[in-house]
This record gives sequence, structure tokens and C-alpha cells, in this order.
Amino acid sequence: MPTRVDGRQAMAESRRLRLVQLLSLVFTSGTLVCCVLPATLVLIGAGSVMASLVSAVPGLVVLSANKPLVFGLAGVGLLLGGLALWRQATNGSCPIDPDRRRACLRLQRQARVLFGVSLLGYGVAVVVTFVLPLLG
Repeated sequence: MPTRVDGRQAMAESRRLRLVQLLSLVFTSGTLVCCVLPATLVLIGAGSVMASLVSAVPGLVVLSANKPLVFGLAGVGLLLGGLALWRQATNGSCPIDPDRRRACLRLQRQARVLFGVSLLGYGVAVVVTFVLPLLG
């Protein structure tokens, strides 16, 4: 059963949710940088650009060498973000005050959009990193 919360508590929860969603987006971006970008550069024949990128950003090699760990962390981040989003959606924790309610609902909508972008990026990265190599 949902509990009643005051406006400040609801806004704080919305901000926490937004932070979790933003972290999910950052984790997902890590998968794109480590795996999709190199594959795309090689696919379009820009191997020399990839070599220059690796020399300029040596950490890229470390990320690429640990793909399962990178994807695992990103998946856990997305799972936590999705659970937080679901929890807030089922909690109904926006305040009754019209102005605060509008702000709360706007933050929830933005969090859902960020989560969708994160999921899309993660899906693309999984396909490019793990599925396409099996096909070719």
C-alpha cells in the first residue's frame, strides 16, 4: 500500500531516481566507447583512426579487454535503475500540491526517457559486441 509523503521527500526521491538513471546512462556509454566505437571504426575502414585513438586513450584497451566486466557493471546499473524507476512508479510518491506535483511528474518522465536511451544504447552495444562477431 502506498504511503503518503510530503513534497520535499517526494522531490528528493525523484532526484535520487534521476541520479540512478544518469549513472545507468554513464555505464551504458562505457559499453559504447569500449566496444561499439572500435568495431564501427574498423568496419568503416578507419583502422588508422582506431590505432590513433588507442594511443591517445590507453584506457580503451583495458576496457576492451574486460568486456564481460564492463557489460556486467552496465547491466547491474541498468537493473538498479529500472528497479528504482518501477518502485517510484508503483509508489505514487508525487506530492498533492499542483506545482510540486508537476515538477515531480516532469522529473519522472525525464527519468523514463533517460532509462529508455540507456536501454537502447546497451542493446546496441550487446549486439555489436557479442552477436555480430558470431555471425561473421
